[in-house]
Amino acid sequence: MLSCREETELMSQALDRPLSFGERFQLGLHLMICKGCRATEKHLLFLQAATRAWRENHDSKHVPPQPNQGETP
Repeated sequence: MLSCREETELMSQALDRPLSFGERFQLGLHLMICKGCRATEKHLLFLQAATRAWRENHDSKHVPPQPNQGETP
């Protein structure tokens, strides 16, 4: 079994690429017994969702025009 640090790295990689069956199995086993890593996984998923939502709401189409220099708003 991998250490919590190695499992956390695997969780992070899972956000960027599909894990192999062995990696998913190993991570699943670790998550069943490790409360700290389950909490870390929840935090990573929250950060991923929050980042995605921010990007969707802050694209270049939604940037308000800036007033010209010297003008008062």
